Amino acid sequence: MPAARARLLYVTDLAYPARGRRYGDEDVYLTSRLRADFDLALCHPLDAVALMDAFDAVVVRNSGPVLGYREAYDAFREHALAAGARVYNPLTGRADMAGKQYLLDLCAEGFPVVPTVDRVEDLDRLPVSERYVVKPKHGADSVGLRVLDAEALHTLTEAADGDVLVQPYVDFAYEVSFYFVDDELQYALYAPDPDRRWRLQPYEPTLEDVEFARRFIDWSGLPHGVQRVDACRAPDGGLLLVELEDLNPYLSLDALGEDVRDAFVAALTRSLHRFLRRPATPG
Repeated sequence: MPAARARLLYVTDLAYPARGRRYGDEDVYLTSRLRADFDLALCHPLDAVALMDAFDAVVVRNSGPVLGYREAYDAFREHALAAGARVYNPLTGRADMAGKQYLLDLCAEGFPVVPTVDRVEDLDRLPVSERYVVKPKHGADSVGLRVLDAEALHTLTEAADGDVLVQPYVDFAYEVSFYFVDDELQYALYAPDPDRRWRLQPYEPTLEDVEFARRFIDWSGLPHGVQRVDACRAPDGGLLLVELEDLNPYLSLDALGEDVRDAFVAALTRSLHRFLRRPATPG
């Protein structure tokens, strides 16, 4: 008899109205390819706890910002950790999976990150700027993001309480994203027009670009999973980290050529097989 195939619960919000992206299309495509190796069922993040015990692993993909279902996500993490469930990406992520504190930590450690503070009294640690970007510490997908001048910023209650992140507004040339499976770079994409974040084109990274992105992958320490390193090209020509997405990064597969897309699916499939061979342990 053939060996039993692993059963994956694939968590996605197919109807989430992402600006400039089609979550549903990406996950329908990915699951259609992964079915060659795994038995799959798709579910909404609100249903994950009720269903996950019947599967060999849970794959969290385009599940939307956690702000929209905070209690359900916390219950999912608690249940997965208590049951020792396999979750991909593993729940040990140090970046967006745990909120935005990592940007403050990386700044303090001297990493090339957009300068970040979480209190008005610390603004003197930032480069002087006419405008500042303010975003929730547990935000995602630009939810709650505001651009304020210094006067408006000083009247913002949240900026006095440490509930938001404050960054100088960087007049960058473009944004670029690096997409990794485990610790291997698969491809890079960039948005040549800063006003059209999701109008992405293939990007050929330099050796310095790859070394920049890999520093953050090494820092995150995830043994398995899909991660996206988002950066901006600063006025001095260097790259600065904008975000390290280790929870449910959108992959923009529709912006890739067929060969690159096929190579990504193959890498993801290999990663999942390796992941499934690990003992089921918390995180």
